[in-house]
Amino acid sequence: MVRYLLLIGLAGLATSLCMADESDHTPTDSRKYYVEDIKSTMMQHIEDVVDEHGVFRLRDDKTGEVLTLKFVRIHDPVRQIGSDIYFACTDFHVVGEPDKLYDLDFWMNDKTGQLKIYQSKVHKEPRWSFLYGWYKQPRYTFVNDEIEYLY
Repeated sequence: MVRYLLLIGLAGLATSLCMADESDHTPTDSRKYYVEDIKSTMMQHIEDVVDEHGVFRLRDDKTGEVLTLKFVRIHDPVRQIGSDIYFACTDFHVVGEPDKLYDLDFWMNDKTGQLKIYQSKVHKEPRWSFLYGWYKQPRYTFVNDEIEYLY
């Protein structure tokens, strides 16, 4: 009888160890993205949107104007907001006016199973100053990863 109870105990222990081992190797639904992934997604999005002349068109959500822009760079650092939103800030210049810069923000997630852009906004618009020349005037700022409009 003692042998029988010992066998049952060992079988139970072995089963629980096997189950614990399986759960340790179960893939998670949430994938972690790194700087290279975010920048690569941004570059792919830009390549997909530009026309044959490298012009990126974006409707300004405030003015309704269609902006015709050329890509300049992605700012460092790119960010993760919360657990599943990624963010990149970029510079684009107005076609034919390389000093007239827009700062565009892009949000992305992987709800489709692949990291994709789901929102873009003009963060800073070009303004002229006799003292400084062209500068970027912010439309909003971030407070605790939330947009706070300045005007």
